[in-house]
Amino acid sequence: MTWHTGRLIDHVHLRARNFLVTRYFYEQVLAALGHRIEQQGKDWFQIDELFVDAATARTPPTHVHLAFQARDRESVDAFHRAALISGGTDNGKPGERDYHPGYYAAFVLDPDGNNIEAVCHGPVRRSAESVRLDPA
Repeated sequence: MTWHTGRLIDHVHLRARNFLVTRYFYEQVLAALGHRIEQQGKDWFQIDELFVDAATARTPPTHVHLAFQARDRESVDAFHRAALISGGTDNGKPGERDYHPGYYAAFVLDPDGNNIEAVCHGPVRRSAESVRLDPA
């Protein structure tokens, strides 16, 4: 099986207080960015480098800031709409930010309070679609 991954982060692991609500949220917002669940089990799923499972009494929910790459401004806008419809809370409407020229982003809180962002860095050319990991 071939894996495609990013260059810096191997994976991000989130633990969800209400797994079904959180799964629905991520299915919808990541579909707006052109992604779908790639692997799943009873109480976990994985989309690219994002791994989410159910929190338990011994493993509480996480609280992080996580930024997803968006291809263009329209994808950022679609992410924000999907997030609000799917149980997210607005934490910064789509718009340009002063981080660097062309930085266009939207922020939402997911059902567990994680600060989730979709960002487009303006017109860019990718060096590769993904990093391929093929078994040796």
